[in-house]
Amino acid sequence: MIREFHLADWFTLGNAVCGVGALFSTLSYIEHHDVRHVFYACALVLAALVFDVLDGRIARWRQKSSAMGRELDSLADVISFGVAPAVIAYGCGMQGLYDRVVLAFFVACGVSRLARFNVTAETLSDDSGKVKYFEGTPIPTSIVLVGLLALAAGTGAVREQLWLGKVMLGGFTLHPLVLLFALSGALMISRIRIPKF
Repeated sequence: MIREFHLADWFTLGNAVCGVGALFSTLSYIEHHDVRHVFYACALVLAALVFDVLDGRIARWRQKSSAMGRELDSLADVISFGVAPAVIAYGCGMQGLYDRVVLAFFVACGVSRLARFNVTAETLSDDSGKVKYFEGTPIPTSIVLVGLLALAAGTGAVREQLWLGKVMLGGFTLHPLVLLFALSGALMISRIRIPKF
């Protein structure tokens, strides 16, 4: 199978590896409480974004794209821009029951958004095969949330000091900051058309 990989596919795997690295770094933060691990996790998501941009450009430059490459890209994106940001948020303190529901919703929206894109990519593309627009915000836009979490970590606003505090609803905890993940997820599955450059 590896012999069938194109150069762009290796960059896509780099995306996935960075996403997994971000998960490991967050787990290290949960265990050791050393905030550097949050910064490592956020930096790895940023590195995943670089790999994600490069794999598309390389595929277009070499004119080598495939259905497998598209599926590989979506799977890597789920890890790096769906699961990793949600786990980083959890590690930073969004650990209440409602937080978990919202973070799971965010990941489910990301998975759904990517599945919809893969199914409709051919019908949305122009004569050159390039997709003209995105329907819903692309999952890599979660880098904004990751940047916000890095800023929170840098100012000590993690765990008990999380921005906006916490609210108890029916005996369960909600950190209002997690609602940004709900908004991001809702935008991903929306019908908003965003031109692709």
